[in-house]
Amino acid sequence: MKFFIIAGAINGLLSVALGAFGAHLLEGKVADKYLATWGTAVQYQMFHALALIAIGILMSSKILGPVSSLNTAGYLLLAGIVIFSGSLYVLSLTGISILGAITPIGGVAFLAGWVMLIVATVKYAN
Repeated sequence: MKFFIIAGAINGLLSVALGAFGAHLLEGKVADKYLATWGTAVQYQMFHALALIAIGILMSSKILGPVSSLNTAGYLLLAGIVIFSGSLYVLSLTGISILGAITPIGGVAFLAGWVMLIVATVKYAN
């Protein structure tokens, strides 16, 4: 419960900081395509940071409570942030194109996390 709210807040903070870093310090130092990739990583990190906060709130509420599928959803979204956004950040800084092969694993984690949120809602919501 509290873990996902804190993890979401940390990832929200990081996405703002990394967005500013990309906008102010990477411009002119990396190719435009890598700046766009950096921006995608920042966006996905922020969207899923907010989702983690929502999951933490749902787990603390009487709406769904601390059900295991919400817990699974939270961990999958967190893994998605690390793998998807993390691989794009490293790709943007290094240009190592093989990292692009790792990124879809994070995307699948995001999708699975959203599915688990749907499962929790269908199964446990009043």
